[in-house]
Amino acid sequence: MLYLSTRGHPDRKRFCDILLEGLAPDGGLYLPEHYPQISSERLGELRAVYQSQGYAELAFQILSLYIDDIPAADLRALCAKTYTAEVFGTAAIVPLRPLEDGLWLEALSNGPTLAFKDMAMQLLGNLFEYELQRRGAQLNILGATSGDTGSAAEYAMRGKQGVRVFMTSPHGRMSPFQQAQMFSLQDENIHNIAIEGVFDDCQDIVKAVSNDLEFKRKYKIGTVNSINWARLLAQVVYYFAGYFQASSSNAQQVSFTVPSGNFGNICAGHVARMMGLPIAKLVVATNENDVLDEFFRTGVYRVRGSADTHETSSPSMDISKASNFERFVFDLLGRDAAATRALFGDALGRDGRFDLGANPLFAQAAARYGFESGKSTHADRLATIRDTWQRFGQMIDTHTADGVKVAREHRGAEPMVVLETALPIKFAATIEEALGRAPERPARFEGIEALPKRVQVMPADAQQVKAYIAAHCGE
Repeated sequence: MLYLSTRGHPDRKRFCDILLEGLAPDGGLYLPEHYPQISSERLGELRAVYQSQGYAELAFQILSLYIDDIPAADLRALCAKTYTAEVFGTAAIVPLRPLEDGLWLEALSNGPTLAFKDMAMQLLGNLFEYELQRRGAQLNILGATSGDTGSAAEYAMRGKQGVRVFMTSPHGRMSPFQQAQMFSLQDENIHNIAIEGVFDDCQDIVKAVSNDLEFKRKYKIGTVNSINWARLLAQVVYYFAGYFQASSSNAQQVSFTVPSGNFGNICAGHVARMMGLPIAKLVVATNENDVLDEFFRTGVYRVRGSADTHETSSPSMDISKASNFERFVFDLLGRDAAATRALFGDALGRDGRFDLGANPLFAQAAARYGFESGKSTHADRLATIRDTWQRFGQMIDTHTADGVKVAREHRGAEPMVVLETALPIKFAATIEEALGRAPERPARFEGIEALPKRVQVMPADAQQVKAYIAAHCGE
């Protein structure tokens, strides 16, 4: 399997090369030259594998379709090492639980940092360590987080041989629990950088550094954000697992609603659907930062600046520039790299927006690709959290509440699965506002907010971040 850039760079690369690289040299995102196709017969075989051998073997079967430069025995061992009951708290790894008739929650937040990002990040940490040892190389990971990516990456990479993490986050914009998870880590290979700005500023810095090819090569810069194809690929697996749990036969369709700000989580669903998984609808749930909802309603993709990016009670989606969105638009435009480059390079650079509303291909966003969307506000998520607790005795976090609210508006005859994004303790203040009681806290996180913190505050300046990386690469 070879991979290409959404912006047309002539090079074709194999999986382990793009694993360590992140962005393509032309600033594009990597995608496979084609999506492997899963026939109905093969889907039945995968269902049997999942039911008899579990999530780790299902992961191996899916990943091996895209990874041919890691020996099969090694890849199977990496999956088995990653997806264990000890790490994820249950042998089911991603159990489905019913909420109401036809509506299910897929539990993706049982990992070390209590967020769905662990599902991919734990595998990514093992893949990085494996490939770096195989090459005798080192990697400096530069990332951006709005809350959950950072802690998931740091917990996955702490102590890993040959890996350092430099994680940027918006200063003061994450919940106290999220900040404590990251900043309390004292591992020498973990560096936290709090940027005076919003998440999009952090993301812009990561892309600016990645696009400085000389610096990137000199300091061996990689990324764990969902611009890294390996992370998105790992997320494809739980769509298959959710489908197998929600459907009674391989002919039955299932829909998924996904709280999403950066388009990575739901882009994995798009990949699964392109492979042939019988997904009826992929519903994007946004908060007040509704860039994606606006696009799927109107065809207008309009990036907002820092001043217009709302600080909300579902902060991991406080994003106004969805970095993974380029992958879907590339497919939507018939994999036209020149057209994609014009939109995400020239158009966004010129006035921060483009309009596909009049393009006949835009209608295919729903008709061919199954995409729909909706929006949830603070009042909506409070009401949803309260209703879900009072009627069903289930406590959900703020982002999952956005998903449940939007899912109810888009339900059809088929089962609807909402991807849970985090456990409620990560957003305790809003849970207390909604329910008048604090969420349960796992024992291992007692008193985490009071621990010493290790973090460097910086302005939103890529040059200063590069200087910090250069100064700390020899540690």
